[in-house]
Amino acid sequence: MTVSSSALVQERRAVADACGRLEAAGLLFGTSGNVSVRAGNLVAVTATGAELARLTAEQVTVVDLDGNVVSGSLRPTSELGLHLGVYRRYGAGAVVHTHAPTATALSCVLDELPCIHYQLIALGGTVRVAPYATFGTPELAESVLAALDGRSAALMASHGSVTTGATLDQAVENALLLEWACDVYRRAASVGTPRVLDAEQQLAVVEAAIARNYGTTQPLREDRP
Repeated sequence: MTVSSSALVQERRAVADACGRLEAAGLLFGTSGNVSVRAGNLVAVTATGAELARLTAEQVTVVDLDGNVVSGSLRPTSELGLHLGVYRRYGAGAVVHTHAPTATALSCVLDELPCIHYQLIALGGTVRVAPYATFGTPELAESVLAALDGRSAALMASHGSVTTGATLDQAVENALLLEWACDVYRRAASVGTPRVLDAEQQLAVVEAAIARNYGTTQPLREDRP
């Protein structure tokens, strides 16, 4: 599938806008973190060393699924292998990697983030922590890909977090949700042992969400004779 030049402009701008949104929420700072979105066989991805809060569309690089640069003048993020691995293995539409404070803190002490709140089910339930490996290495990419199996979020031991989505907006929302859930866990753990939803409780949430079309606005229905 070929992507038009106008679509490339839109995707690059969307990546820059997403970085601004994540920075405003406190999930990105300085040059740490990276964001990408897939459009057909091409990927718009943040450049290595770019200051993400001030990122412009021109500072977003476009690569193919083999990592070859096809547009842009800057070298792509050092975590490009992770992003491309997510696209190849899971067919996601976007990837967000941050060093969000609470998620990163928990990645230093937990083996997994348990499903303590029903909203975590939107990420697949329990969030796995990928074993530590040096940033930008194939070993890190592979460990994170394994942690993402059946999930749209993972923590990276002593590093940060990664979320995926069918769209860039969804990947960003998942990053915000993960950081919120990590903060809830941190607060709960400071006063006691957090309760964990078991498999039956999680299934009941899924069934209720489907039955009620949870998460979407719905008009009031007037009774008709």
